Order: sequence, then structure tokens, then C-alpha cells
Amino acid sequence: MDTVGGTAPRSAARVRGMATSVFTEMTELARATGAVNLGQGVPELASPPALLRDVADAVLAGQNQYPPAAGLPALREAVAAHQRRLYGLVYDPAAEVLVTTGATEALAAALLALCDPGDEVVAFDPCYDAYAADARLAGATLVGVPLATDGDGFALDADALRAAVTPRTRVLLLNSPHNPTGKVFTRAELAAVAEVSAEHGLTVVTDEVYEHLVYAGEPHLPVAALPGMRERTLVVSSAGKTFNTTGWKVGWVCGPAPLVAAVNAAKQFLTYASGTPYQAALARALDGVAEWAAGLRAELRANRDVLTEGLRAAGLRPFRADAGYFVQADVRPAGYQDGTAFCRDLPGRVGVVAIPTAAFRTAPGPDWLVRFSFCKRPEVLADAVARLAGLAG
Repeated sequence: MDTVGGTAPRSAARVRGMATSVFTEMTELARATGAVNLGQGVPELASPPALLRDVADAVLAGQNQYPPAAGLPALREAVAAHQRRLYGLVYDPAAEVLVTTGATEALAAALLALCDPGDEVVAFDPCYDAYAADARLAGATLVGVPLATDGDGFALDADALRAAVTPRTRVLLLNSPHNPTGKVFTRAELAAVAEVSAEHGLTVVTDEVYEHLVYAGEPHLPVAALPGMRERTLVVSSAGKTFNTTGWKVGWVCGPAPLVAAVNAAKQFLTYASGTPYQAALARALDGVAEWAAGLRAELRANRDVLTEGLRAAGLRPFRADAGYFVQADVRPAGYQDGTAFCRDLPGRVGVVAIPTAAFRTAPGPDWLVRFSFCKRPEVLADAVARLAGLAG
């Protein structure tokens, strides 16, 4: 790019480092080789038929113009009722609930609202790759706190969390249920997060998009439900993972009115508002989410078990996935120390695509972990498992 005086414009500097991602690379590999793509978490499972009919009806009824900037009142009321019914969290739908263009926009708007240049955001590593990008857009730095491997799962390292907080830390970004590990933070771990955030005066931003996809043990517990945490927490979630409607991009933020107003101040200059017919349909669907989610969990749990056993039979070492769409696997038994090299070889070797966990890291950590997705049709997953068996041959 030509520049005046040979100096790159500041706008280019702000987005430097946001080059083509490994997700794009692996998707192109899948297309080029005809491999089964277990890389990205794009669900192939059905959505509730009544919800789809409601969207069609809303479109045909003319609900196709801008909704209110904060979202349709009916959806904000439904979200508030959902939080109260499931978690005992009480929010005023008029001032403490904001509808966003997916959780991705909610997270970006939250960091833009809460961070100044030079601030730091603490998150647990490995983490969703948008977090570091969102921090950079706000002029902040994402500081990764590595999760510890614990047997066949992952655990919070409370000492590492405390060591990561500095006078520049403004936000603690918590993703539970966690992508990419499938970890669900325990009550004791959430209490440790709450203690650190209160001690240092941090605002907690939570990413809870997999809240209805917890497969074992206790149901999802928001950190905002712990004593003293509601007033310092912004809860982010969405409809995409719950209803298999990721393309609709409807999310929301709940929290104390001043924090939600700050997020809305940033959000209004991102999308302003979107998704009117989708919002209208989802407002009606949220009331019956428990019954729908129970069936979806059963389907995904079966998929998880098929993939986990397939990875083990292929000679890899799978980790436990307690929630979400993904299974982590140790690829060292296949002769690889580098998960990225493994993922680049895998399509050519057996016709399957996965994502190296290193792509989700902001701090040094095990390079031998790879993420596989199981939110696929059963026949697609069976095909992938049959192909993976070639690794053991």
C-alpha cells in the first residue's frame, strides 16, 4: 500500500495483526481436499419448526424495518424473564437489557465502552479469537490466563489469575461454558473469579452463549448470580447456539443500567439495530427454551460421545467436553508435538479438518492440542470418525 511520507495510516495500524485466520486456511483446505470439516462450530442440526414459522410470519406481516435501538420490547422482556426464571437474576427490561447483533457485537461493544487505550482485559486461555481483536479495537491489550490441564479436563489456576491482574486491568472476560475447551467453571472457580474482581474493582463481562448446552453435573451458573456480582457484571448471551440459528445474529446484554447504557452508546455506532423479524420470533420462543434445549442437549451429547470414542480409537487422547460444541484432543500419540502441523496434514492423510488450539491462545501453552467440532449431522460425524480411523492404521 502506498502511503504519504512512507508511514502507514493509523487506521491500518489499529487492525494490524488481524490477517487471514487459521479458520479460513482450514476451511479452504476442506474445500480443496473434500475433507469433512470438523473445524468451525457451524451447527448442522435442526431449529425449532415453530420458531421458523414465526419468523416467516413476522416477515410477511411487515416486521422488516429497524427495531428500537435497544431491541424489541417483547424480546427484552423475554430475556429478563429468562434470567429471572433460570438464575434468579432480576433485570429491568427497559434499562438493563440490550439486544445486539449477536454475542460478538455485544462483546465488542462492551470492551469499546469499558476500555481506554492502554487498559488490559484478562481472559482465560485458550479463548475465542474475537476477544483479542475486540481488545485491540478498543486500544486495550488482552492478557491470557492459561487454564491448567487437570486429568482429562481443564481447571482454573487461581494463582495465575491473581498474577495476571495489574493496575491497568479494567475488565475480566469470563467465558463459561468455555470455547474451545468445553469446560464449565465450577461454583468454587466462579467464587475465585468473583473474589479477584471485587478485590481489584474489575467489571466482569461474561460470554454465556453455550448456557443451555451443559451435558453433565450442575446446570449453568452465571457468575452474576453470586453474592455481590450482579452490580459489576455484564452478562452476554445469544439465540444462535441454543436454537441452531447462528446466521440470525441475535444476542443480548444484561446488567446494571449504567453499564448497559455504556454498551449501548458504543453499539449504536456499530449496527444501530438489526434482525426485527428474528427478534419478534425469538421473543415467543424463549419461554419454551427449556424443553427445546433438553432435546438438543441429548442430540449433541450423543454426537460428543461418538466423536470422543472415535478420536480415542484413532489413537489420540481426547479431553472431557462438559458443554458446547467441541472436543479437545492431544495429538502427541499420533507423533505430533505441533497441533498446527497436525491440522495441516490431517486433510491429506485421512480427509478431516480440525483447528489447532494454538489459534485460540494469547499466551504460551500446550501446542499439541487440537479442537474438533461435533455439532454436525450424525451421518457426517460417522463419516469423519470412519476417516479418522485411518490414523491408527
